[in-house]
Amino acid sequence: MNLHTDLFIGGRWRPGADGGRFDVVDPADLSTLARFAVATERDCMDAVDAAAAAQQPWAATAPRERGELLRAAYSVLTAEVEQFAELMVRENGKSWADALGEAHYAKEFFRWFAEEAVRVPGDYRLSPAGDKHIVVDRQPVGVSLLITPWNFPAAMATRKLAPALAAGCTTILKPAAETPLTAAYVVEVLRRVGVPDGVVNLVTPVPPGPAVRRMLDRPEVRKLSFTGSTDIGRELLHACADTVVSASMELGGNAPLIVLPGADLDLTVEEALLAKLRNGGAACTAANRFYVHSSLHDAFVARMDAALAEVKAGPGLDRTHALGALVSVAERDKVAALVEAAVAQGATLVRGGHAGRTGAFYDATLLTGVIHGSPLTRTEIFGPVTAVIEYDDVDEAVRMANDTVHGLMAYVFGEQRAATAVARRLEAGMVAVNRGVASDPAAPFGGVKQSGLGREGGFEGILEFLEEKYLALTV
Repeated sequence: MNLHTDLFIGGRWRPGADGGRFDVVDPADLSTLARFAVATERDCMDAVDAAAAAQQPWAATAPRERGELLRAAYSVLTAEVEQFAELMVRENGKSWADALGEAHYAKEFFRWFAEEAVRVPGDYRLSPAGDKHIVVDRQPVGVSLLITPWNFPAAMATRKLAPALAAGCTTILKPAAETPLTAAYVVEVLRRVGVPDGVVNLVTPVPPGPAVRRMLDRPEVRKLSFTGSTDIGRELLHACADTVVSASMELGGNAPLIVLPGADLDLTVEEALLAKLRNGGAACTAANRFYVHSSLHDAFVARMDAALAEVKAGPGLDRTHALGALVSVAERDKVAALVEAAVAQGATLVRGGHAGRTGAFYDATLLTGVIHGSPLTRTEIFGPVTAVIEYDDVDEAVRMANDTVHGLMAYVFGEQRAATAVARRLEAGMVAVNRGVASDPAAPFGGVKQSGLGREGGFEGILEFLEEKYLALTV
């Protein structure tokens, strides 16, 4: 596979100004895949300059032309979907099924926003006083800084790039240092299909903080779209305040999964496995806390235990493995520490609880007797750990589910009407009812409370990169 390991600025691949490089590691065996270029602050300023120079001509490009370029990128990624997936397996550690699923999901954002590029809404009406026509237009917000995490290196990049480009914004993509190769591949695909120079730029500053703040200080940068932890999101919101940069934030999650009395356990366990183990649990939407009614608790635990026993863990290039490695040894050790602390507080380890001897692997793990309010229920686990809390009263389950500063995703299983009623009471931007996966490029993705601001995907996603302009036309 031809890997790009340089920065992409102004339409060309180039090393960093000081020649520095950092290692990109395969978490399955801890080998070094590549050495990627470190972007200096000067490189980042060059990226802002390139994006700013390209902004006006790109905004003036016909929406149909922008859409056709996105559609072309979708076609390339469709033809190369297995190469796309393999790259994620190697640098992220995820299983083949997870990587292939992400590759298909990621490319759909290019197709969806290729269609949305030509459907930006506006408004035209006579004022109530009858003295003017009110015209509401939407225009590109401008140069957009896009910051993506390591857990979904393809989907998070395309979910930001596609609406920004469709809206007519030029972009600077800053991927996580753990997974820059996938981002570079996506950028190269956009270059191959003919996206003009300067419209898409890629930088990887290490450490990122000072360079990101410098970019946000530049008056040309008018948009920040960030996916990552709530703590970093707060810092970035402070940084946006000085120049009043428009900010979209998809931050941390702590998703509850509620099993109601009378739930179909066959369906619940099947879908709960998806909610928990998709991407090895390293998803902001992953089920983090399982609240199971006492009438079903023992049966649910027995079935989950049996199902987890069938989960094969190992390197993702072996397609029989359903559970890959975590992204790093540090992440694996963080998960292990959370489990050890829960057991020390009285939780029962039903299954798993072991780290792999080679690579950043951690067993599919099941805990019961977990205490609501303990660190395991307050922390985004980001690993394959099912933490079960037994409850007796549905109102109490809802209270515990909402007892968090986060509000991204939630899951409810039970009779459809009862489950939907509970779903409406949950403080979350998204709720899956009798489903283990809710994400869809055609649906708005985002949270409430400290899980974020704004929405990605759906009809709403392109609006994050547009500003309204009101024109008052004399009758």
